[in-house]
Order: sequence, then C-alpha cells, then structure tokens
Amino acid sequence: MEIWKAIIVGIVQGLAEFLPISSSGHIVLTQYLLGIREVGGEHQPDLSFEIVLHLGTLVSVIIFFWPSLWKLVQSLYTASMVEERKMILWLAIATLPAVVAALLFKDFFDAAPGKPVMVSGLLIVTGLILFAPRLIKGQANKVGLKSALIMGVGQAFAILPGVSRSGSTIAAGLMSGVKAEKAAEFSFLMSIPAIAGGFVLTMKDQMEVSDSFGEALKACFKTPYVAGAIAAALVGLFAIYVVMGAVKRGKLEYFSYYCFAAGIAGMIWFGTQA
Repeated sequence: MEIWKAIIVGIVQGLAEFLPISSSGHIVLTQYLLGIREVGGEHQPDLSFEIVLHLGTLVSVIIFFWPSLWKLVQSLYTASMVEERKMILWLAIATLPAVVAALLFKDFFDAAPGKPVMVSGLLIVTGLILFAPRLIKGQANKVGLKSALIMGVGQAFAILPGVSRSGSTIAAGLMSGVKAEKAAEFSFLMSIPAIAGGFVLTMKDQMEVSDSFGEALKACFKTPYVAGAIAAALVGLFAIYVVMGAVKRGKLEYFSYYCFAAGIAGMIWFGTQA
C-alpha cells in the first residue's frame, strides 16, 4: 500500500472512529473509492493495517481520557472510590451485548463490508439515530445499570459498517436519561474495550497467517502502516474534542446531515457501479 493511501485511510479512521459518522462504514467506502476494494470482487482484508489503525485510535482516546482512566485504576485499590468502581462495572456490562452479537452473527457482520450500497444505506440509518434524542428524552441522570445496557445494545448494533458506534451509544445514553457530557464520556470509555477487543481478534487472525507472534508484529510495522496509525491517532484526538464540544452544546444531530448526504451519494454511486 502506498504511503499516501495509508495516510488517507488513517485520517478517515481517526475522524470517523469518534465523530458520529461510522468509522467502519467510511473505511469500507474509502477503500472502494481508492481501489483497495473492488465492487462485486473478492477482498482480502489487510489485517496488519487494521491492527495498527486500532492502536492509533486507541492511543487517542487514552490520551484524552487519561485523568478518568487513572481514577478507575486507582479505584481498584481504594475502597472509598465507590462511584469509580461502579463505573468499571457499568463499562463491563455495556461491553457484553457487542461481544454476544459478534459471536452469534459473525458471518453476517463479516459479509456486510462487501455490500457498499447497504453500507451507504446504513449511514442514513445513523443520521436517523442522531436525530432520535430530539424526539425521545429521558430525565437527566448519571450512568447506571439500565443506561449501560441500552448503550451496550447501541454499540452492538454499530458492529454493522455504516452505523456509528459513538453516535448510537451517545444517542442511546441521551434517550435513556444520561446527561449529555456523561453520555459522551461513557461512550468513549466504552470504545476502549471495543477497540482493544478488535485489536486482539485481528491479531489472532493475523497470527493464523503468520509463522509466529513476532512475524505478525513485524508485518504491522511497515512504513505506510505506521504513517496511517499516526494519522489516525492525531486526527482521532481532534475528533474527540469536536464531539465532546458538540454534545455539550446539544448539537449532535448536526452530524446527521452529513450522514444523510454521504449515504444518499454512496447509494447512487455504488448502485451504478454494481
């Protein structure tokens, strides 16, 4: 892969991983536009590149939320930090629906990227999801068992390329009654086990085609891949700032207009390419 293509994909990954516009959907459609995938053709995923992109976006969310993460770590050996310990429990519960969905419907999720028209259509679904909190509002509250489960279901649905993970989880949090800023923070904290899990699963797949763990790692650190990961980390950090600001101002649905436009354009473009 050429360096410029890797950087473009990294930028798209960094932006779309945290902006509520679907990273998986944009990565898939960008690959089609750059010729990395062919409409109607067989595609062999570049597992090494996926691994380093996961690492890039993971770094950005850890940097932004480091103070909150450090408090969660401290709570493990500080009995008085009850709220932080509860937060760890809620994060674990919120992760379960995506794990169950990934195990039960793996073949369906794996086949979805090969359907660019469907992926484009799911961007429109994301736009509708972003509008939902305007119609359904819960009482402002903090994250609890109910809201954690609802946000977890939103994250499970977002395994589909084209459905935004951050958008669906933040919207689910708002509709279940979590305060806007807390819903956004919890959504991004949820992304850490989600991204880390994706990294582990992709590394497992990479090791199946490599002779050893060392060979699998070596395959990841090609110059274009590293450049893409750095781009994803830097742009991802910027994207988190943008989303947190938008959520605080109650402007989450503004991203829906882009999703509608991109989804309609994608359906028209890829519909004529099939």
